[in-house]
Amino acid sequence: MTDATPLDAAHAAMMAAEDDDAARLRFYERVADVELFLLLEAEPEGDQISPLLLENEYVLVFDRAARLAAYVGEAAPYVALSGRTIAVMLEDQPLGMAVNIGVAPSEILLPADAVAWLRDTLAQEAGEVEARIEQVLPPKGLPETLIAALDAKLATATAMAAGAFLVAVEYEGGGRGHLLAFVGAIPRAQAALVRAASEALTFSGIEAGAMDVGFFEPSDPTVEKLAKVGLRFDLPQGEALQHTPRMPPGTDPSKPPILK
Repeated sequence: MTDATPLDAAHAAMMAAEDDDAARLRFYERVADVELFLLLEAEPEGDQISPLLLENEYVLVFDRAARLAAYVGEAAPYVALSGRTIAVMLEDQPLGMAVNIGVAPSEILLPADAVAWLRDTLAQEAGEVEARIEQVLPPKGLPETLIAALDAKLATATAMAAGAFLVAVEYEGGGRGHLLAFVGAIPRAQAALVRAASEALTFSGIEAGAMDVGFFEPSDPTVEKLAKVGLRFDLPQGEALQHTPRMPPGTDPSKPPILK
């Protein structure tokens, strides 16, 4: 268990710069994105689970199954869920998260109000706008933190789109801004892609108005312009959205497990 995890790295960066809001936001983004192993009192019963609590205030979560095992010292029941799913699950519960307690350098207690903030932040939705693009230009002036955040988010968007381009745009009527343009996105993945882009903005500390999101078919003439001047993001390809298996309870963030 000596290998550092993404959560370890984000926690170390946050602790090294305690006054840096951007580092703190990136840590919370990692908490939301990574798979966490939630320690239970007993095996799940259908969609109902009973988390083991620390001091009656925190659920116990670990970013590696081996870390959970090291904490318990013996076989123990758990469920593996994303941090965002656990945050949603704890809504209306006065509980925080005890992360990697006693087994990793990233150990930290996130109180109930911090989990509520994370849940509220993740619940923010992007608004819809309709505007006709007049000119496509190279992106300019966006911070590297946003580029890195987009790259990390889209690296997990397997088979959701053929690719994406970040460009500057001028709209009819004089509006200007930046556009993250997805090409060949699967229709039912569009909401998830918009959410990923919105979260990249939020956790980079950038105002939501700094970037729009658009969807284009590969045959759209605009795509040629995007490819010429845009910053390209290659999304991993596969069959993740072609065949959707039946998922166990708790894997859908909109339908989290029920606490007993």
